[in-house]
Amino acid sequence: MFYREVGQFKTSYAADQALFPIRQDRIGMLLILAAAVILVPLLASAFVIDSIIIPVLIFSLAAIGLNLLTGYTGLLSLGTGGFMGVGAFACYKLTTYFPAINIIALIVCSGLFSAAAGVVFGLPSLRIKGFYLAVATLAAQFFLSWCFIRVPWLYNYNVSASIEVPTRTVLGVPVTGPNSAPVTRYLIVLAIVAVMTLLASNLIRGRIGRTWMAVRDMDIAAELIGIRLLPTKLLAFAVSSFYCGVAGAMMVFLWLGNAESESFSINQSFLILFMVIIGGLGSLLGSFFGATLIWGLPIVLRAAPAYFGVTIAASTIEHITFMSVGALIIFFLIVEPNGLARLWEVAKQKLRVWPFPY
Repeated sequence: MFYREVGQFKTSYAADQALFPIRQDRIGMLLILAAAVILVPLLASAFVIDSIIIPVLIFSLAAIGLNLLTGYTGLLSLGTGGFMGVGAFACYKLTTYFPAINIIALIVCSGLFSAAAGVVFGLPSLRIKGFYLAVATLAAQFFLSWCFIRVPWLYNYNVSASIEVPTRTVLGVPVTGPNSAPVTRYLIVLAIVAVMTLLASNLIRGRIGRTWMAVRDMDIAAELIGIRLLPTKLLAFAVSSFYCGVAGAMMVFLWLGNAESESFSINQSFLILFMVIIGGLGSLLGSFFGATLIWGLPIVLRAAPAYFGVTIAASTIEHITFMSVGALIIFFLIVEPNGLARLWEVAKQKLRVWPFPY
């Protein structure tokens, strides 16, 4: 009885097409943001923030980037890890050449280099699609991984061939490096993710998003009604890679503190793809659901045996994690291809008509 649209009248198309047309959704989102900004820094420990919340937000942003390409445009990509690496290494080089510029601005600007790489590797998308495009993006992943190892200029000729994040401050407060507080890094990550999620939401509900979805549904029909396929697909690759690049830069500078080329391997690409599949293709909310489940499941599986007084080897828990993720992927592909986001929509719909279902 509390989730009703009765009495909520809409007198314009803008009100009907609003991001949150129902009052309860707007209130709920404001409460979630208030809890994220106020309660999490006050109640969550440094370990929880650094090991769970920050990576979930970063992987959610990367999943949004892949979802824009795969879920909304219908172009399968297996190079997400490589594009995240481009953003991370680009941010590292930018901090080397421009040490006086705000590090947050450099993290966002690093996505532009990933966008450029995405456009280059997205050129074959006009001629090929489906499995063949996936193979092409897989080749991009291997090529970028090779560059991260074999081009010493990218990591400033470091002997360890890794990125070592320098300490950078904003208004005198350290935000990167070993002296930065987890709460500070969390608030910056939260702000970037929230703003970019809002931009992605407005993008997919506008003209660009409609052209992407037209290409996804049937590219030949989209071309017949006047949509230019090459610019549309390249724009999808650019925006998707931009999001992945910013996520990669945040992963190194605002979470890990250092990284090697293996941090952006093919395993990373598959991890983001699994998040999108389980969370729901074509859903921004599903990207958050998928990242939370994929990242949180191993943590729960490691903590559950000790909670019940059972001792299980770490290798066994690792195998159980792999099997559980695989089973979830198969389950959602068969039972609910639209993922957790669809289950959430069904639950909301049932709540709107409760207690008088029809």
